[in-house]
Amino acid sequence: MMRFEVLGPIRAVREGTELDLGFPQQRALLGLLLVRAGQPVQLSEIVDVLWGERPPASAVNVVHRYIGSLRRLLEPQLPPRAPGRWIVRRTGGHLLDAREEEVDLLRFRELARQGRRAVATGRPEAAVMLFSEALKLWQGPVTSGLPVSVRANPQFVAVDKELVDTAKTAADAALLCGRAEQMLSSLRQAALLDPLNESLHSRLVTALAASGLQAEALAAYQDIRRRLVDDLGVTPGPELNTAHDRVLRQELPAPAVHRVDDHADDDPAGQESHAELHSRAEPARPVVRPAQLPPGLAVFSGRQTELSHLLSLTTGTGVSAATPVIGLISGMAGVGKTTLAVRWAHEVAHQFPDGQLHLNLRGFDPVGKPMEPSEALRGFLDALGVPPRSLPAGVDALTGLYRSLLADRRVLVLLDNAHDADQIGPLLPASSGCLAIVTSRNQLHSLVASGARPLSLGLPPATDARASLALRVGSARLDAEPEAGEEIIARCGRLPLALAVVAARAANHPAFPLAAIAAELRQSHGSLDAFSASGSADTRAAFSWSYRLLPPECAQLFRLLALHPGPHFTAHAAAALAALPTRQARLALGELANAHLITEQAPGRYVFHDLLRAYAAELATAHDTEAERHAAQNRLFDYYLHTAHAADQLLSSNRNRLELAPAQFGANPESFTEHQDAQTWFTNEYDVLMATVGHALATGFLTHAWQLPCSMAVFQYGQGRWQDEASVLRTGLEAARRKGDLLGQITTLRKLVRSLADMGQYDASHAHLRLAFEAAAELGDTTELAHTHAAASWVLERQGRSREALEESATAVSLHQATGLPGSEAISLNFMGWLQLQLGDYKQAIIHSEEVVRLVRMIGPTYIEAAAWDTMATAHHRLGEFEQAISCFRRAVELVPRFGNSYDEAGAWERLGDVHRDAGDLDAARDAWRRSITLFEQIERPEAEHVRTKLDGSTAPQ
Repeated sequence: MMRFEVLGPIRAVREGTELDLGFPQQRALLGLLLVRAGQPVQLSEIVDVLWGERPPASAVNVVHRYIGSLRRLLEPQLPPRAPGRWIVRRTGGHLLDAREEEVDLLRFRELARQGRRAVATGRPEAAVMLFSEALKLWQGPVTSGLPVSVRANPQFVAVDKELVDTAKTAADAALLCGRAEQMLSSLRQAALLDPLNESLHSRLVTALAASGLQAEALAAYQDIRRRLVDDLGVTPGPELNTAHDRVLRQELPAPAVHRVDDHADDDPAGQESHAELHSRAEPARPVVRPAQLPPGLAVFSGRQTELSHLLSLTTGTGVSAATPVIGLISGMAGVGKTTLAVRWAHEVAHQFPDGQLHLNLRGFDPVGKPMEPSEALRGFLDALGVPPRSLPAGVDALTGLYRSLLADRRVLVLLDNAHDADQIGPLLPASSGCLAIVTSRNQLHSLVASGARPLSLGLPPATDARASLALRVGSARLDAEPEAGEEIIARCGRLPLALAVVAARAANHPAFPLAAIAAELRQSHGSLDAFSASGSADTRAAFSWSYRLLPPECAQLFRLLALHPGPHFTAHAAAALAALPTRQARLALGELANAHLITEQAPGRYVFHDLLRAYAAELATAHDTEAERHAAQNRLFDYYLHTAHAADQLLSSNRNRLELAPAQFGANPESFTEHQDAQTWFTNEYDVLMATVGHALATGFLTHAWQLPCSMAVFQYGQGRWQDEASVLRTGLEAARRKGDLLGQITTLRKLVRSLADMGQYDASHAHLRLAFEAAAELGDTTELAHTHAAASWVLERQGRSREALEESATAVSLHQATGLPGSEAISLNFMGWLQLQLGDYKQAIIHSEEVVRLVRMIGPTYIEAAAWDTMATAHHRLGEFEQAISCFRRAVELVPRFGNSYDEAGAWERLGDVHRDAGDLDAARDAWRRSITLFEQIERPEAEHVRTKLDGSTAPQ
């Protein structure tokens, strides 16, 4: 049995014996895997935790060594290369595969989840027991014992915050049922961890007083007050002052009154607070049957999939008989959350004969503040027939009375436009016969964690949008102008609110052709002018209600994101736009996604709705100066250019000689140490990079517009995306011509020549090649002329004109020798060796490959050396010189892994196996082929089956 601990010092205990986890960084790595147990942790995240912003060049190799050490420590009997039980490799990273009972944090989270569920369903005593058990697992600051710089990483800080938040929730439950003393130890521990958290300290002050420790409560208040003044220069806020006042006035929850029952201590459900006993002794007045649902929308259409899902929540087999159903509909402004919620409520209202309650909680009100829970509770209690003079003071008492009145009744509660989970928590019924429907622009993660059933409402499909438009303007009118109708739907981005505004204009002007309405939208493209209307149906106003609640930093980021070319963006790009640290940008994006102002389409990758992008662009123009917007775009383009260049340098064996201007401060481009990471970045950002090239040209960033496609070319070639490569290189060529940058023209022409040849467009390729030679002659740069001859060799080789290609390569080599660039000379020499293989001149291929190796050793290791050994090995094999071929292949397979090229490494092992087979050593051949198959399978390449055929054939009976 293995047990892991991270809620305090990092520990691993096997069969009662604690393991020595080694160096601090190795322990930190295990700590990271533990706080993310069951989730893959990317290699880049590990490097970030261990070294922060400045990892060493050997960081990746060190991480792999730590992973290997931990695997051997946790599973000493694990055979080499076996996958292992605990630390499992995933694409780009690793995960710790452990069960809840094996990791203290997983156990803590499960107990805390059950505790929150108990709170949400009105069982505070049971919640206190669950929270107590969870918090007993907390042995100190998360990963204590690690260096402070490592512990400050957001991955670990987030768990500390999780513990503090749980202690706060536990304190609320304990105060609600009069068991504050059970939470004092955890509250004190949390206060030490977060000494300036006013919300936490207000609970500590209240809990101390409720436990009969008034003097200590007042002392705790004075301590936090002094720290706030000394450290932050502020005085306590309303929440902490209210707690202090309640202590002074002794307005505190009474301790629990226990029944005289031998089994009371064993049954949390059998313990009653003083307030509960009082409510049972003095029942409230008979409850009236409220019917507060707003009318449904007369032109409601579509949403059948979503409506069927919501209806199943009250009829499905998964419905609990012990708890109420809580449905949460979240989504962006104007997407139709309230309309769908009201429709759902009317569909099921008959199932709740004791009434339907409804409130607009004003979570995103344009003028006022969100409704306080106490105000909402008083409104509900009034609707339930409680006289105002009978209403108790305080949210806790109001909540208790409200839930008591709903006990054993079937009531539907519609909570529309909620701001956050704290606002609606007291309004949720506890009776199992009730349904609570919540709508919000925020995702309310804590409500979902407590058991709410979420539905993230997206845009309706085009068919639903068309049906809605037809209901509003008339089917005949829409059928008469189908193309105009489709354009209106597209210009509205299928957003129901925008469609309603435009349809209202069309309905108010029945003589206007729909084509004219569509033309208005077309002319206002990029703004929201066509979607503004009087009253509440105004798209710009609806968006503004979400925007105005953002913290300043998030608001600025939202505006600047409009400058991104799309179609999606990451925290790194956002950080560059706003000149923020990446961690800070990631948190801000989370806030924007939570408010449904952007959408997290895939993990860590976000998108804009077209109308929200237009709104953000309007705000950017209004609030950010032209200089600020230009600087943000410059940082963004610098981020993409410098990161693409860094990735390209790794993929292209330093063939890219672009000289980039230094990146602007705040651009924070990424760097790479592994081939696969560079490849993955290009793959993930490919659509963005394609859009960025055109956007850079359109916005006047001409150097970026030609250097970026040149940095993409090697990746595009390797992926066979030759048409895309040619397209962006043409854009780059146009940018270089506009700027009058002759070097840029030569570089883009030369790469375009290769791309056109790859597509078989040889006439166009040669035409551009002539332009490249002319530009090189005009520039008078021998190096550029040499590269252009190398490009000519490439085109001719593609045409099957190997001998002419060899002549061009020879010219390139001579020119590189004259300019003293051994790296470029080695590349052209290596291509000459390849051409000589094609021409059958194996001896000369070997001579040139040997020269490549000599040159490379003068300038330091590059991938070209591995390629040269491979060429030599192939030539020796074809000459029947098996021993030399094997020796050269072994050198190649030794070098290739250093550059992260698994594909070429697998191919080299395959060819080494072929040599062994031809030399009659089938055992060695099989071993090499197995290695090849393993590598091909790791990168999911179909060549694995081809090699497997060789392996299977070698083992067949003779």
